[in-house]
Amino acid sequence: MQTHNLSKEMLMAILDGIDEAIHAVDKDGITIYYNKVAAEYDGMAVEEVLGKHLLHVFPSLTEETSTLLKVLHTKKPIYHENQRYENKKGQLLETVNTTIPILNETKLLGAVEIAKNYGQLNTLSNKLLDLQAKIQKAGDRKKLSPFQVSYKLTDFITRDPVCKHMLQDAKLFASSKLPIVIWGETGTGKEIVAQGIHHHSPRSRGPFIAQNCGAIPSTLLESILFGTEKGSYTGATDRKGLFEMATGGTLFLDEMNSMPLELQAKLLRVLEEGAVRRVGGTSSIQVDVRIITAMNESPETCLENGTFRADLYYRLNTCPIYIPPLRERAVDIKVLMEDKLLPRISHPLNPEVLDMFQSYHWPGNVRELINTIEYLLLRAKQEPLSTKLLPSKLQQERMCMPIRKTTGSLRDILQETEESIIKDALFHSGGNVLRAAKLLDIPRQTLQYKLAKMEEKARISAK
Repeated sequence: MQTHNLSKEMLMAILDGIDEAIHAVDKDGITIYYNKVAAEYDGMAVEEVLGKHLLHVFPSLTEETSTLLKVLHTKKPIYHENQRYENKKGQLLETVNTTIPILNETKLLGAVEIAKNYGQLNTLSNKLLDLQAKIQKAGDRKKLSPFQVSYKLTDFITRDPVCKHMLQDAKLFASSKLPIVIWGETGTGKEIVAQGIHHHSPRSRGPFIAQNCGAIPSTLLESILFGTEKGSYTGATDRKGLFEMATGGTLFLDEMNSMPLELQAKLLRVLEEGAVRRVGGTSSIQVDVRIITAMNESPETCLENGTFRADLYYRLNTCPIYIPPLRERAVDIKVLMEDKLLPRISHPLNPEVLDMFQSYHWPGNVRELINTIEYLLLRAKQEPLSTKLLPSKLQQERMCMPIRKTTGSLRDILQETEESIIKDALFHSGGNVLRAAKLLDIPRQTLQYKLAKMEEKARISAK
């Protein structure tokens, strides 16, 4: 196989054709490559930067604030770091940088940086904020805010005892001003519960604003939450953030555990002070917002794996709500099927179809179930529902299901089943024996007796 060495001209042509700002310096911080996109971002000419030391061209940067100089010092890459600086013309710039060292084995040759213009990235958040502000302003002429919720707690369809208890807690928590953390797997209905809490709260006539913290880059999320001041970076204007828009109502932060830790620290300060400071601003703005957060893992797990700050955990996790996955509440599969299917078909629900739905593990939970029902209705048209119309994932699940061997006496099987139910109740109640007893609808003393017997059995087995 024939190979070709890249000439310097070919390499330069390739780099100049990349639609990203690229800036490379040697080990002394002297610029050795600076493409046209970088020049456009920085408002400079390529000739003004090439061959000059980084701090000479960008005097507002220092050894500590320059990502390129940091990498030269540490020899370690930096990914997606925000950098704010002025060019020689006094223009304030902000970029998001990925910077890596250039090494020949262990010898440092220099560093190269790929930057995105924060001002251009922020256009998306500005458009979002503008749209929300316009909707809110238009809603001032209406009786209710356009940010009113679509769901009530009664829209969470369930016959599961654990979920019924969860809804009772949600209604109780709604009457307070305390922050709430809702956790459960994706698709379990966390936003339905959050909207339901808002609907039952004294803030029900105020706005309900939801933001997915994992759907937007962290550099944009900060300005979306807290707003911006004119001149804080190129193209910035005075804009309200979601905290200001949600004043008097509820701010729902979904996928809270994906929020960067440094932004969590700023959120904690807002919660403690009851005020926000816009990006680039110097003054604080008072806000009155009730915070509901949601996670797809337990707060304790997020705390242990380092995606949730301990101080914010203790501030937010006052009223925890857990929504169990659909596979743990098979009774709700039938309830949801009857609610979503029966009003739209002229035939009774096929028992085999129901059985296959209840046998599937539903990793996407209620959201996946509803989408599967819509798929089934689309395929069924005028004919009765049958198993042949079901998607392949349900068919395969049925084929792969192991046959349970019912070995042992009836007493042993009943005891194993009872222990499994008790363990589930303790898990859903967070280890609280009294709450677990309520879920099982037995006296606390009875549950304590059964737990003592289980511990004794475990000790004997361990010997």
